[in-house]
Amino acid sequence: MAANTDPVADAAPAAIRRSRVRWLILLLISVMYMITYLDRANISVTAPTMAAEFALSKTEIGWIFSAFAWAYALGQIPGGFLADRLGPKRVLLLIVPFWSVMTAATAWASSALTLFAVRFVFGLGEAGAFPAATRAMQLWFPKQERGLVQGVTHCFSRLALAVTPAIAIVIMTALGWRWVFYAFASLGVGWSIWFAVAYRNRPEEHRRVNAGELAHIREAAVASPAHGATPVPWKAIVRAPNMWAIAAAYFCFFYGAYFYLTWFPTYLIEYRHLSLKDVGLLASIPLIAAMAGDLVGGLLTDALLRKTGRLTWSRRIVAAPALLGAAAFLIPAALAHAVATAIICLTVSNFCLEMVLGPAWAIPMDVAGVYSGTAAAIMNMAGAVGAAISPLVFATLVERGSWITPFVVTAGLLAIGALIWTFLIDAEKPLIQELPPAS
Repeated sequence: MAANTDPVADAAPAAIRRSRVRWLILLLISVMYMITYLDRANISVTAPTMAAEFALSKTEIGWIFSAFAWAYALGQIPGGFLADRLGPKRVLLLIVPFWSVMTAATAWASSALTLFAVRFVFGLGEAGAFPAATRAMQLWFPKQERGLVQGVTHCFSRLALAVTPAIAIVIMTALGWRWVFYAFASLGVGWSIWFAVAYRNRPEEHRRVNAGELAHIREAAVASPAHGATPVPWKAIVRAPNMWAIAAAYFCFFYGAYFYLTWFPTYLIEYRHLSLKDVGLLASIPLIAAMAGDLVGGLLTDALLRKTGRLTWSRRIVAAPALLGAAAFLIPAALAHAVATAIICLTVSNFCLEMVLGPAWAIPMDVAGVYSGTAAAIMNMAGAVGAAISPLVFATLVERGSWITPFVVTAGLLAIGALIWTFLIDAEKPLIQELPPAS
């Protein structure tokens, strides 16, 4: 049935049994999230082998890990701006094939310098993915489902982290480390074809969306355009204290989360003295817990919003305690002598940490409306800076003889993030005061 372009034209849209196309769109976006993290995390598994082959120091590995994050930070604002101006479809069909090529190009590197360069360009390619996806979700989902959809998409990204060690080790054992990058690169190419066929920027443009689903998505509001007709109000967004608070809190979150994308397998091998086979199993446990945390955080913030109608409180009451819990369990994880105890504490810590993602990524949609791609890009840029710094700090402290201090530093930053959420972030305060956020 063709979509009605005017959600209020139908006399009784509530009486129409709603189509469910938005959930297919969610699956499509979620698979893209999974591919982004497969392509990011594969190098953490191949790093020990690459370090031995190229005689790389801990500091050099730290810089290679951070290369992606520095470029990712630089590309956020252009990526978010293009998503708001051109629409998510054009942006994603450009960048996903590009970063897939750069994933394959990692296999062609032969030194620390070439590895850094390839991962830097790869980071530029992936930078626009989440801002564009956030804009897509703002167009396709009402506010009472935004925590859930952000939780689901990030659950898929953490599924990627959970399965990457096992998949990469099988490929490495059979074919060598370079084939890890070739195999993972093919996934992005396949997804791009699927996306080109299945996705439309707005539900109004999708022939399978009926009037009932469209009314539910728009909540009887006028649909926002898929791309901006007016310039992005940069000054208003950048000057907003709320934007700075959102960005600072995500800096703290991503600083902690990036450990699992970079140093975690090396930590298990070199500090906990596990075999490569054991790492393939045990490294997945905290990451599976992360998937549960994503879903719990997203479901909980939406349930609280529906129950209370208090937007800021429903985001804050999930994120702040979760960050405190993540910080609290990092310390015993670092100090534990038994491997099992350390893994259990890291699992609980990562579960709590990932609960933050649902409310955190719902916030740009809550406060920025048609500029949600730009707001998400600024938030994610700050997070990427934290991610870029994290492996360098870890490498520096480890080379000085301490595997414990990096965890203490991370715990402190997560506690600061909890304070920011508690006192500074306001989901009910639009970044653009004269324009309320779009539904």
